[in-house]
Amino acid sequence: MALVEKVQRTAEWISGADIVVQSLVHHGVDTVFAYPGGCSIPLHQALTRYRDKVRVILPRHEQGCGFGAQGYARATGKIGVCMATSGPGATNLVTTIADAKLDSVPLLAITGQVNTSVIGTDAFQETPIVEMCRGVTKHHYLVTDVEDVARVIREALHVATTGRKGPVLIDLPKNVQMAKTTPDFDVAMNLPGYRLDDLRARPEQIAQVAAAIHRAKRPVIYAGGGVIAADASEELTALARRCQIPVTTTLTGLGGFPGDDPLALDMLGMHGSVYANFAVDNADLLLAVGVRFDDRVTGRVADFAKHGKIVHIDVDPSEINKIKPAHMPIVSDVKYALAELTRAVEPPEDISEWLQQIAVWKREAPLDYNHASEHILPQQAISELWKLARDRDPIISTGVGQHQMWAAQFYKFRRPRRWLSSAGLATMGFGLPAALGAKAAFPDRLVIDIDGDGSFLMNVQEMATSYCEKLPVKVLLLNNMHLGMVVQWEDRFNAGNRAHTYLGPIDHPEAIGEGNGIGPDERYPNFVALAEGFGWRGRRVWRKDELVDALREMVDSPGSFLLDVQVPYQEHVLPMIPAGMSVKELIRE
Repeated sequence: MALVEKVQRTAEWISGADIVVQSLVHHGVDTVFAYPGGCSIPLHQALTRYRDKVRVILPRHEQGCGFGAQGYARATGKIGVCMATSGPGATNLVTTIADAKLDSVPLLAITGQVNTSVIGTDAFQETPIVEMCRGVTKHHYLVTDVEDVARVIREALHVATTGRKGPVLIDLPKNVQMAKTTPDFDVAMNLPGYRLDDLRARPEQIAQVAAAIHRAKRPVIYAGGGVIAADASEELTALARRCQIPVTTTLTGLGGFPGDDPLALDMLGMHGSVYANFAVDNADLLLAVGVRFDDRVTGRVADFAKHGKIVHIDVDPSEINKIKPAHMPIVSDVKYALAELTRAVEPPEDISEWLQQIAVWKREAPLDYNHASEHILPQQAISELWKLARDRDPIISTGVGQHQMWAAQFYKFRRPRRWLSSAGLATMGFGLPAALGAKAAFPDRLVIDIDGDGSFLMNVQEMATSYCEKLPVKVLLLNNMHLGMVVQWEDRFNAGNRAHTYLGPIDHPEAIGEGNGIGPDERYPNFVALAEGFGWRGRRVWRKDELVDALREMVDSPGSFLLDVQVPYQEHVLPMIPAGMSVKELIRE
């Protein structure tokens, strides 16, 4: 990562904590999500000395720190920075670090640590956080000498934001934060094991792929989050339109190709569209770009895309041939490869029959729902939200569960970085703090968290952050009083036996699977009262004829607003390919 400004060695004698903050400022960091504690006090004291250059957002839980920083990073493409103290503060960040690792999000996590003299003695609030995070970071440091601080910060920012992006952890003992030195902010990095070769597809590889496209009769592009991470959405769109190749995306790839484009196949995989899964299954050429062939996409790997050739383009060589062998494996920056391919390719000679077949699949098996239902269905709520908000170009975050899948299915994202969702780790509680991070980056944008009641309650305390830090966001709460996705699996694979998936009082018939539904006046907790207690506005709605008006009130509200939409828990996310199965076992009803 290049320095924003050239910084010469200074004669000033400053603390390790000040070196950290000055380094962040020199590298263009303007927002930090931080929760203080005993071993991070020097860092926070230093941050107060740079109030005019760095905004510090105080979440109400360290998980809010990490997911807030992720929301900022995912929405901007820049690095997100979070800080916590030692012990429980650091361990509360672990989930957010693992989440960033699986979704390739650039994140710098800085944790306070006990003094170096007592490390390893089980001192008060000591945890070996570096050892705990070795498997979920791209890189990690325990800094024991103040002379290393400037170099480590520089290296950490470089590693997190280059190649395949990811989280880097820096653990800073308190005495190192307090020690003083004369820093050299331009000190050379020391990363002998981290080599970024010229990751560009070779001309002969581009020519080979171009020839395969020209010969193809049934081509499909399978695009993932790597397209967005590489800022390659325009290049992907240009290639698809030039060659008229249909495009399906992963969950993290949503927005990488316009969701309302005629060539869009929507998401593929377990809860992807029928037509996307059929197209991939029947393709004679699969252009896999910025993807990792995860199990929620492939199902039974041996049966995935087995009828055609696979081109796999990715910046990370470890992903090539890891799960699904590729006929044409290419390690390359995705943006470069797509641009070169668009220049070199001649469109397929005639794929009209293929496009007609896909059009038939789209007509026969669209993403739809029961419009005649007497209840508000989650799919309807999201569809109506899309109609109301799409021209305002909002940023949408989600929690994890059924609502997440319905949002992926029914909200058509036109541009990248408008969709923030925990995919690889699927962490409940992600939606609200991520929305706050996006709002911090874009204070004038409409930011909406589509959430479920179970997921929302995981980090509900961040409503206080929204109010106190003046980060007004909207929450569309699809409230079914259950852990909906687990309920769906109970219904499909466990004979409907309820095993602690009802979120209401334990003596209610629904708790033991004997109820016939929960009325709107029986829902607990009262989310509108909760919202008002945090300084938000709120509204509850359960009648279909009130839905659009309520959504409009939420979207137009100048401050934070929670709309509690009462939905039935019996609704399932369909289509569905059961875990480990193939498209042949796809469930439609």
